Amino acid sequence: MTGPAGPPGPGVVVRLGVLLATDVAEGSSPADLAARLTARLDAAYPGLSWGVDVVREDLGEPDGDESLDLLEFTRDRMLDEDWDLAVGLCGEPLRQGKHTLTRQVSPAHAAAVVSLGLAGTGPLEAVESAVARILGLDPDDSEPPAADLRGAVHAARQLATDVEERGGENEVAYGWRVATSNLRLLLGTIRANRPWTLAASLSRSLSAALATGALTLITTDLWLLSAEYNGLQMALVGLVAVVSVTVALVVGANLWERPRRRGEREQVMVFNLATVVSVVIGVAVLHVALFVAALAGSLLLVDPEVFGTVTGEAAEFTEYLKLAWFVGGLATIGSALGAGLEEDDDVRAAIFTRGSS
Repeated sequence: MTGPAGPPGPGVVVRLGVLLATDVAEGSSPADLAARLTARLDAAYPGLSWGVDVVREDLGEPDGDESLDLLEFTRDRMLDEDWDLAVGLCGEPLRQGKHTLTRQVSPAHAAAVVSLGLAGTGPLEAVESAVARILGLDPDDSEPPAADLRGAVHAARQLATDVEERGGENEVAYGWRVATSNLRLLLGTIRANRPWTLAASLSRSLSAALATGALTLITTDLWLLSAEYNGLQMALVGLVAVVSVTVALVVGANLWERPRRRGEREQVMVFNLATVVSVVIGVAVLHVALFVAALAGSLLLVDPEVFGTVTGEAAEFTEYLKLAWFVGGLATIGSALGAGLEEDDDVRAAIFTRGSS
């Protein structure tokens, strides 16, 4: 993130870096592409000025899960060069597991990689489309809604504007200032991450959660506990469940980053804040889904007379709700075990990247 301190204004210059693989656009000079991209982006985003650097780079040939490696490489170069956004263009198809992709976009990292061989467009159009996706726009809209365009412009300004450094300030205070100064950017990034789809993307965590829920639902000792717990205790079970899985995912997949130098501090802080909030939302959605599944299971499988005999409580709907919440919390905690079995790249892809075939 570069630019003057203070609130973003119309004079902010957004720096975009484009890594051009050696085997693409061989007839075009980087300087010419940079000039043409600058003019097109200036016209597309009113009120912004763009500074574009196009660099020839040996990106290698993406193979296996290497599309994520290319994305990480592009982002590392962005941090090294002090760019605000970065797009890598390669000639070969991008691959993630068994999938062949045209592009990988990570709004959280403000970076993207595009396969020109599959995109069916030239480098200018490919970069414009990737920038739009990073900023939260649909590139298929020839004229995006005015509100969406204003949001994209504001997000770009926040990317390009530094939060003032204050000597001796601790991480919590600095994080709060970064969050409040980049609130719209953070919200847009979290929305682009689509955290509510996280659980469905992590099969091992979901399997562990469902297995834990099935086992706990038929354990009569847990019926007794759920009948005895009050509202505060049940809330604590849910809180512990969400926190434990969040920590397992963030720590297990090394999602929390540390800046390599002071110039990267704000951008890395924005990334970390968006990461934690996205994971918390994703895990909370998982918790609610498991509660609903446990409620359905308890209504179908737990006999009211047996429940009353075991717990000494009448099998009213409120007791089933308490049992379902308790079982859902334990199942969510069980998903933390599955989170430890997930591949780091699978977790990162589920949270940050939006690939398209």
